[in-house]
Amino acid sequence: MLADFSSLIAATTRWLACAYPPGGGALAAALCEAQARQAVTVAAWLRYPTPMDAALVSLAGPGGSARLDWITGADAGESGEDGSGWRTWVDEVVVSWAACLLTDPVLAARGVAAATKAEYAPVTPLGFRRLTDPDAHDHQAAALLRHPDLLAPVAALHRSDLLDRLGLTA
Repeated sequence: MLADFSSLIAATTRWLACAYPPGGGALAAALCEAQARQAVTVAAWLRYPTPMDAALVSLAGPGGSARLDWITGADAGESGEDGSGWRTWVDEVVVSWAACLLTDPVLAARGVAAATKAEYAPVTPLGFRRLTDPDAHDHQAAALLRHPDLLAPVAALHRSDLLDRLGLTA
């Protein structure tokens, strides 16, 4: 997989984990990030199913997080050593699709099944258990990340496109 495509996955995961933070402790943060990363990976594979698609988004850029920040009220003025340049690698459609997957277990299972058909995806969907079959610790750690009401404005942005991609009606 292209290194730039992994940058999109990393930045989009970071945005989700920052916008919908975990509840308490390092373990909760790790579990929340793992669930966000799995949802983002599946959404990215669905959105960019071929190496050519991934290369094109690497050249053109995914668009950034400005609209998502505005919708959610996320703080784009984050300070720190690396600033907020990573936000330019956030993909709005991938965030929206990931939000849909995080809040609907049936849709998540269908998404994983479809995403594993991407040309560069692994053959087996076994690595997505935290997304498709979260346990009590996963739910507790990612209570905000999986809350349908909180994610509704983001999920609604591109939900119909995800349903179309999965061959479902909107």
